[in-house]
Amino acid sequence: MQHEDASSPTARPPAASACVLFSGGSARFASSIEFIMIPYDLYQLRVQVLTMARKITNSRGPVFTIGKLAALSGVHLETIRYFERIGLLAQPERSGGGHRLFSAKHLARLNFIRRAREMGFSQDEVRALLSLSDGELASCGEVKTLAENHLSKIRRKLRDLKRLERLLASTVVQCTGGKVPRCPVIEAIASA
Repeated sequence: MQHEDASSPTARPPAASACVLFSGGSARFASSIEFIMIPYDLYQLRVQVLTMARKITNSRGPVFTIGKLAALSGVHLETIRYFERIGLLAQPERSGGGHRLFSAKHLARLNFIRRAREMGFSQDEVRALLSLSDGELASCGEVKTLAENHLSKIRRKLRDLKRLERLLASTVVQCTGGKVPRCPVIEAIASA
């Protein structure tokens, strides 16, 4: 490493430099660690650390902040935090600054949860589906039973909604829309 001449316009004062203990690897990714003392400009150190962090991050696949995960999945940030709290979504790793770092696995699981909820599965049913899908061999019979039970609930709700639709349609037809002492819609709701 060459030292800059103190009179050069790009020279930095000695206070801007520091000797830094620098690890040639990480115990998490390598079996041995070498430590060497290197004089480093603090700005260069920051750039080096950020570059290493990106390499480590890229070696594990894409990493998303909670905001990016929310945008990609269509699930609100608070809902993601809620899913973490109740255990539907695994706790992500954290950055040095404490920010959540979600992986592609988190995104896939979150999309699964969102789609299951859109299909009307309850949280307990979603949890059961996730536990069945987490194993190497999903029990299709158990999944089928869950889905059949859910389907029967949906069909029951549809029958109830059809009945309500007929009732409301017949009362709306009776309503004149003017000022009357007794409104058929109000009476139907009151007597139901």
